[in-house]
Amino acid sequence: MHRLCVLFVLEVASRRVHVLGVTPHPAAEWVAQQARNLLMGLEDRVGQSRLLVRDRDTKFTAAFDAVFAAEGIRVLGTPVQAPRANAYAERWVGTIRRELLDWMLIVGCRQLRWVLAAYVDDDNRHRPYRALEQEPPLRPAEPSVIPAAGRVTRRDRLGGLIHEYAQAA
Repeated sequence: MHRLCVLFVLEVASRRVHVLGVTPHPAAEWVAQQARNLLMGLEDRVGQSRLLVRDRDTKFTAAFDAVFAAEGIRVLGTPVQAPRANAYAERWVGTIRRELLDWMLIVGCRQLRWVLAAYVDDDNRHRPYRALEQEPPLRPAEPSVIPAAGRVTRRDRLGGLIHEYAQAA
């Protein structure tokens, strides 16, 4: 058995999750590269971010902080032994463990990337959040109109661990 490390970013305002990478051997260079990849992927939305809260792992070096500082994003390290300081990230990790990893046997990086991609897609596109008025982070372009009566369809993902429901037309 070996440990796999997942690097992710959670946008607190929108509750949107980005999985940056999965690796068995994270290094400072890898973490800094994933940060650069994230900023390239965000493109014009980078200016909306003002602050990045990260833990105090030694893999988060000055090079990692410099990537965000170059975009005008202030980087804060969490206090030592203070899990509540990064409560949103801690809660997401707990949710992943309870809803996904406790129910699946992960055998490698490739499988974990695939499983996390499916889970994050569901989380970002379908899971309602109270803070977002019961909308998912990536809201549909048009507000959903619920017909008075209609059939509901269910789509199973990840072998039935996730159920997505929709009104049938």
